[in-house]
Amino acid sequence: MWVQIPPSAHQAASAAPKPGLLFVKTKGDPFSSLRSSSSFCFMSSLVAFELTPIYRQRVWGGQRLKAASPPIGEAWLVYEENLVAVGPYAGRSLADVTALEGEALLGRRGGRLAGGRFPLLIKLLDCADWLSVQVHPNDQQALEREGPGYLGKTEAWHILEATPEAQVIAGLRPGASAAKLAQSLREGTLLNWLRYLPAQAGETIFIPAGTVHALGPGILLYEVQQTSDLTYRLYDWDRPAAGGRALHLEKSLAAIDPQAGGQPIPAAQTQPDGRYPLVNCPYFHLELLTAHRQSLTLDTEGESFHALTILEGQAQMTGDGWDRQLGRFGTIVVPAGCDHYHIKPLTHLRLLKVKV
Repeated sequence: MWVQIPPSAHQAASAAPKPGLLFVKTKGDPFSSLRSSSSFCFMSSLVAFELTPIYRQRVWGGQRLKAASPPIGEAWLVYEENLVAVGPYAGRSLADVTALEGEALLGRRGGRLAGGRFPLLIKLLDCADWLSVQVHPNDQQALEREGPGYLGKTEAWHILEATPEAQVIAGLRPGASAAKLAQSLREGTLLNWLRYLPAQAGETIFIPAGTVHALGPGILLYEVQQTSDLTYRLYDWDRPAAGGRALHLEKSLAAIDPQAGGQPIPAAQTQPDGRYPLVNCPYFHLELLTAHRQSLTLDTEGESFHALTILEGQAQMTGDGWDRQLGRFGTIVVPAGCDHYHIKPLTHLRLLKVKV
């Protein structure tokens, strides 16, 4: 199932995470005089790369991503600040590589998003307690409220694991309005207006900017979003505001779209070998891939990089000048200039692919 978002719903933009990179660059730079040409057909200058994950401590985090105290709530797999692991760009950030390589990495579509920055943030979240009830602004609101360089945040969740009682908040109940929410905050009755949904493994939920939302305990999930970490908190379950967890009531109320709600996409009834589109919006396209006996051949066509995260199994991925083997949660970025590449399943394989 595709979630289609009309152009009118996205008149603003957003910011991004990483794991370990391997780049191989050809001698010289065949793109130096051609990068600005919209009709230029990419040849492969970069190879696929991994980024070194960034682990974030969170008061609501668990122990599934990494055993630690304080607990780890997020692993940022693909983001501007992640560092290249090996190769000529080792130790450089994804932001640096994006600035140096431009459309050879981002592709023709990717180069038009986020002002030339790497346009996505991809992460894993391990929720042992409720996250704050929050909302993200759209691009225009982010610009007006925070200033130049700030982007809004539209995101999508793909639930990997969920306990039987796990829930999420995705949107508001019918009849909600900004005025009623403001009154509920004064009276301490905000929770009565929230729309609770059961969380189920394999389900995908699309969260456009302006949607009130929260993740509950017992959930492990994959999240893709605009390259932004701009969050306005409405309610934080009576946690102390110290430690960077202040509420943003005025900004939240201004950013909320009372009609916006998370759009659940049921878990796909997959075959051993198949491709299943999940979300299509102006900022990203998310797809589930499965492979058991047949190898997959994919092609960037020079339009966008591909970011692949393995959910289950192991795979051998090969392209022109590169060969990588990945296991569970292994994440690789295939630059737009790589064109076609192959994924060979070494066991039964499930992975998510995102592009712009």
